[in-house]
Amino acid sequence: MKFMKRLPLVLLAGMSALGITILFTMTGLADDLYTFRDRGGPSYFTNVPGPGRSKVRLPLAKLQPQYSKISAIPRRGCTASPHGPDYSEVILSACKRFSVDPDLVRAVIKAESNFDPQALSPKGAMGLMQLMPDTARDMGVSDPFDPVENIHGGVGYLSRLLTNQNGDLIRALAAYNAGPTRVMTYGGIPPFRETWNYVKRVMNYYQIFKGKEDI
Repeated sequence: MKFMKRLPLVLLAGMSALGITILFTMTGLADDLYTFRDRGGPSYFTNVPGPGRSKVRLPLAKLQPQYSKISAIPRRGCTASPHGPDYSEVILSACKRFSVDPDLVRAVIKAESNFDPQALSPKGAMGLMQLMPDTARDMGVSDPFDPVENIHGGVGYLSRLLTNQNGDLIRALAAYNAGPTRVMTYGGIPPFRETWNYVKRVMNYYQIFKGKEDI
């Protein structure tokens, strides 16, 4: 099965140092960068060419990816391998069902729960992919702490977000963290440090699981 070959990237230009770090970290994922202005609003960077988009001339060779060795906080003494071997078959099954890259799912699980199936956040997110109660019900998950149900529900939800965001991985991840309504409201990643940090962490882990860096 062929998964995503090119990851759509849209980032707001002129963001804080955090935003610029994310941009530099992700340049290795894009063939070229383009800039455009949204109806007279702020400027954006993207790796998807199109009408009204100008190619950015950057010394990309000098922009080496900078990986921050961020580890999700283990819950209940979790010591699972970062590669989650115990869940490989379930991840592959769910990804085949919903056409999502398994390495992306591993990156989300690593960032969300550090592969702890009993993880419970202060906000009530549950299990490996940290499903909120409403999301779990919407995805038909009766037991969010069951790894099989949680992974299938989480991958199905991630697949839905990717579809709703026209395959834009960055916006889909932002929606997974902050909710699709907020992404729609702000026209991209919401201006929340938590969400920016989350997207950066998942993308770093995604490259790690692709074999580009050791964790």
